[in-house]
Formats: sequence, structure tokens, C-alpha cells
Amino acid sequence: MKNWICRNPLLTVLLLALAVRLLSLGLYPLMDTTEARYGYMAKLMVDTGNWLTPQFDLGVPFWGKPPLHTWMSAGSAAMLGMTEFALRLPHWLAGLAVVGLVAWMARRQGENPLLAAMVLATCAIFSVASGAVMTDMALTLGMTVAMLGFYLGWQGHYRAGYLGFAGLAIGLLAKGPLVIVLMGLAVAPWLLIQHGLGAFRVLWQRFPLLLGTCAMLVIAAPWYLAAEQATPGFLNYFLVGEHFLRFVESGWTGDLYGSAHDQPRGTIWLFWLAAALPWSLILPLLYLRGRRSQPSRQPAPSGWRSFLLCWLISPMVLFTMAGNILPAYVLPGIPSLALLCASLAKDSDQAWLAKVGVTMPVLLLVATGVLNLKVGDERSDKALLASEANPALPLLYYGKRTFSGQFYSDGRAQKADLARLNQQQGRYSLVMPSSQSWQQLSLPRQSCRVQTVKLKRQLLECGPDALASLD
Repeated sequence: MKNWICRNPLLTVLLLALAVRLLSLGLYPLMDTTEARYGYMAKLMVDTGNWLTPQFDLGVPFWGKPPLHTWMSAGSAAMLGMTEFALRLPHWLAGLAVVGLVAWMARRQGENPLLAAMVLATCAIFSVASGAVMTDMALTLGMTVAMLGFYLGWQGHYRAGYLGFAGLAIGLLAKGPLVIVLMGLAVAPWLLIQHGLGAFRVLWQRFPLLLGTCAMLVIAAPWYLAAEQATPGFLNYFLVGEHFLRFVESGWTGDLYGSAHDQPRGTIWLFWLAAALPWSLILPLLYLRGRRSQPSRQPAPSGWRSFLLCWLISPMVLFTMAGNILPAYVLPGIPSLALLCASLAKDSDQAWLAKVGVTMPVLLLVATGVLNLKVGDERSDKALLASEANPALPLLYYGKRTFSGQFYSDGRAQKADLARLNQQQGRYSLVMPSSQSWQQLSLPRQSCRVQTVKLKRQLLECGPDALASLD
């Protein structure tokens, strides 16, 4: 078995990439803001027993996303303990499921399944997201199931259409109606290319549109209705705010949970170029090499590559005119990138493509070290709060309270302005910017002792002047 793996460079790189990502899950702290925020929401779900409505803070409902990603992390933490590894593991498993689906589909289409799986596992954004506490891998799993179910249905496997609707239901619970828009942007133009004005007739003949839609709603709609009943106003904020205003208004001020991401229009294409490395550079190279040489294998099935291309660009088409975007928004189209590379590559390309792929697990190891030695202290308060001398004291944040502070303090972190600090009775722990000194706060009849200073924040113990412990 060992010798067989060594003789298969694609399999070697694939297993290495998956293993490195799995082993790295617990080696660095939850990062602000995304990971720590969703990690804290999972913690609140476990602690409060409220599995219906994710909470942004204790008693504050989170209307920004459906709960699937929170259910994943919270369920894992409830079984394995509230650790970084447990919170990240379900997202790695979701990524593993996407890799398996891509390999399975590549084999059905006569492509090299190991090559497709290796490309996907070593794509930068996929490697990062398949082990990060965020919404995007669950959405990508739903999108992949939906797209593969659709293509199989188009090929004549009528029941596979139900698989497509099941994928849409997963997407609805992962990120909302966005998954339907993404699939529509991929499928609608492709059907028109294949069938012209008869596209809708083909869609009706080959897919269980009515029963499939009913099945999708049976799976996903009950949570939406229950969430609106539990916290009225959710549907308006989520459907109008998150799915319309967020994309048409740069710096959308209606965001209840933080600042919106304001980027120049069209930036999503640059995000894709960077996020899909190294394969965003390899894909056009494979295409050009194929055009310049005679094909050495059977041609791709009818419409397969155009289908993959439509799938690939659908996230960029959707977000081209959006200002509030992040690099992870390209992720739902990345599985098609892997399948395209497998479709275009020749058997003789396997060795050098494996060498390209092995760079990602190596870079991931380096990145894990950097996160522990430097970036972790800047993007997370885990190490800062670990040095707290008396965790029983009130913990106050002067200025911005971080999500990692909330998570690693077990919910003790509270925002504090000068008025609250001046009124504070007894001793307390204080986190404030390291660029300031506590003397600048002019706290009457109080003094502070610095416990730890990190890159951006410092931890102090404060209280009345008379306390000898502060001498």
C-alpha cells in the first residue's frame, strides 16, 4: 500500500494536503473577526441550548446568516469539547465531502478523479476554508451537490434532479437564497447555449421542478418560519438587507453586526485570481497547451466544459457590481475549476501538476507557524487572556471588544467607556490598546498594573489605590 501511494504522486499530494489541513485545525487560535465571531456563536448555542436562533451576543439574535454553519460547529463542540479543533472539524469534513463529490463526478465523466481531487484540495481558498469556522464551505457543499445533481439530470438521470434540489436546500440553510441565484446564473445561460429557446422545455422534461421545489422547501422553509416567529423582523432584514442592500450599497450602513466591506466594483475577479492560486494560473496554461496540440484522449462529453465554465464564473458574475465582498465569495465555483483542470490535462501532465499542488500544503505549514508566532497574537486575544492573573474578576474592554475576547473569556468580556470605568467598584481586568497608557484615562482613585502587552492590546489589572495588590 505504501509503495503504491508513493508511485502515485497525485494521491500522495492529495493525502498530504488533507492531512496537513486536518492536523493544523487545533494549532492556532480563532481569529478575529470571522472565525472568533462564529466560534462564539457556536459556544452560545451550546451554552444556552438555543439551537433555533444563532446569537450574536447573549440574548441578541443573529440575523445575518442561516444556522447550518453554527449547527455544525456547535454540534461538534458539544460532542468533542469547546476547542478550536472541534469547532473547525465539521468544516474540514464538509470540504472532504466536496473533494469526494468532485472525484466521483470526474470519474463518471471519464476524467482523472485523483487529479480533480488534488487540484481542489490544493487550491488556496479551498485549503483555507476547509477548516475555518465560517459559512462558505457549507454553502460550497450545497452548491456542488446542486450543480452535479442538475448535470446528471440533464444527462437523463431524472431522479438526480432531486439531488440538485437537496443541494439547494443545504445552501438555503447555509447562506440563504444566494445559492439559488448562483445556480441560476450558471445554469440559465448554459441551457440557452445548449438548447436555445427550447431550454425551458428541456428543463421541464428532465427535472422534477414541482416535486423537487416542494422537497427543497420541506427541508429548508420550516427553519425560516420558526426563526421569524421566534425573532420577528428576521425575514425582512435577511432577505432585503443581506440579499439586496448589501450588494447595491457600498459600505451598507444597515449592517447590524459590523462594518460592510467596501471594495471597488469588479474586485471579485482579482479576488478569484489570488484565491484560486496556483490553479488560476495553471488553468489557462492547460487550455492553451490543449489548443496547440492534438488531443490524446477522448473528447469531453457534450456541454461538459461549457457547463463547468458557467459554474466557475457564476460567483464573479454575481458579485462584479457588488462592493461588499470578500475573497471567500469565489469559493462556490472552485470545484468546477478542479474539474476543468482534470478535463484539460493529459496523462503526461500528472507529474508536474503534482509538483505544483504540493506547494499548498507546504505553504499551509508555514502559515500555521506564522499564525502561532506572530499573527495569532495580533488577530486573537487567546494568548493575552491566558495571562490573566485572576479570571474571576470582571473583564472590561476599553475601545473595541473583540470576538476572540468574548470567546476565550467564556463570555465575560464587556464593553466599557470612561464613565463605566470611573464607576467601577473593586478590582477588574482591563484590555485596552497598547498604544495608550492607563494614566491617560485619568481614572480617579484607581491605579492599574500591566500584566501583558501584545502587538495591539494590553491586559491590566485595575482597582482602588488602596489595594496593595496593585502596588
